[in-house]
Amino acid sequence: MPKITTLPEEYKPSKDEEYMCENQLEYFRQKLLQWKSSLLMESQETLNHLKEENANEADFNDRASSETERTFELRTRDRSRKLQEKIDEALKRIQNREYGYCEETGDPIGIRRLEARPIATLCIEAQMRHENYEKNHLDEPQS
Repeated sequence: MPKITTLPEEYKPSKDEEYMCENQLEYFRQKLLQWKSSLLMESQETLNHLKEENANEADFNDRASSETERTFELRTRDRSRKLQEKIDEALKRIQNREYGYCEETGDPIGIRRLEARPIATLCIEAQMRHENYEKNHLDEPQS
């Protein structure tokens, strides 16, 4: 387990330092924890909204609109739950010092990619191979 590192104020990972050094691991750990906390707050707001919502709308159109909105909120909440699971997996990779490396090739994923998608598990090249495979094989009509 990596030791908890106190980051310098305004710290940003740099190419000038060793890839996935203690500071970088701590930076991404904090970023993931903040993201997860934000998702949990949003989930709680959704639950509160659903509890407060009046399900006994008298007007058919109002009821249909409320049902559509409720379905959308529940779908969003499910996506959030799945994202939280991916964040937890990324936090485990940090703990195991496997974070930042492609699951497929073992190559560094790269700071810029991790900044954009901190839960990334594949480097750009491996991700593109997966997307091309899906596009070419999963979109084929079934015979």
